[in-house]
Amino acid sequence: MAVFVALGAFVMTLVGGWTAQRVTDRRHLVLGLAGGLMLGVVGLDLLPEALEAAGGPVFGVPAALLLFVAGFLAAHLVERLLAGRHAGHGADEHAGGRVPQVGLTAAGAMVGHSAMDGVAIGAAFQVGGGMGVAVALAVVAHDFADGFNTYTLTSLYGNARRKALAMLFADAVAPVAGAASTLLFTIPEQLLGGYLGFFGGALLYLAAAEILPEAHHDHPARSTLLCTVAGAAFIWLVVGIAE
Repeated sequence: MAVFVALGAFVMTLVGGWTAQRVTDRRHLVLGLAGGLMLGVVGLDLLPEALEAAGGPVFGVPAALLLFVAGFLAAHLVERLLAGRHAGHGADEHAGGRVPQVGLTAAGAMVGHSAMDGVAIGAAFQVGGGMGVAVALAVVAHDFADGFNTYTLTSLYGNARRKALAMLFADAVAPVAGAASTLLFTIPEQLLGGYLGFFGGALLYLAAAEILPEAHHDHPARSTLLCTVAGAAFIWLVVGIAE
């Protein structure tokens, strides 16, 4: 049942990626929406789950928040290191100075997150059918945002369309594989919570330092801001329905 439900996440992820690539003439709106979706996923979905699951405080600070900051700093460090290496080899700039490997790394993290979504579906169905349906609803709904963001992140950093599509397909398959894996093993709750906190920090860095500034750079329009707010509000709606 968990694997069957995860197929809904597969479809929604592909729909999200298809939407992102079809609106290239409104790129600033796409990026604004992607930034809002990423902000909503981090603040309203990932962090609350991480705080609940990651364990007690470390020197007075919740472990999930420490890992959240570590994820933010790690994303910044990886981008700076890759950018320095790129410049050191005298390579041409891609997508306004952005390094393609950063986009692939970020998309890879999205794939990992989607696999954990599948694991969450499988674990929830092990608890009970009602719990499984609630978790599946949240995952399927926000996998539209995952597909949208995966394609946007990959292509934003100057990667070829075929690479963006490959990462999108991997992101779509990941929740199915994650759900199937729960037939063999389970992930300890604290480890899963720590991962969500770390990934949330990295995702917020990409949204705040890359996606949103790019969205407003050439088109500082009110409509772009409204798309960002709409993206965050959509995730709020999804989380509220799931609860």
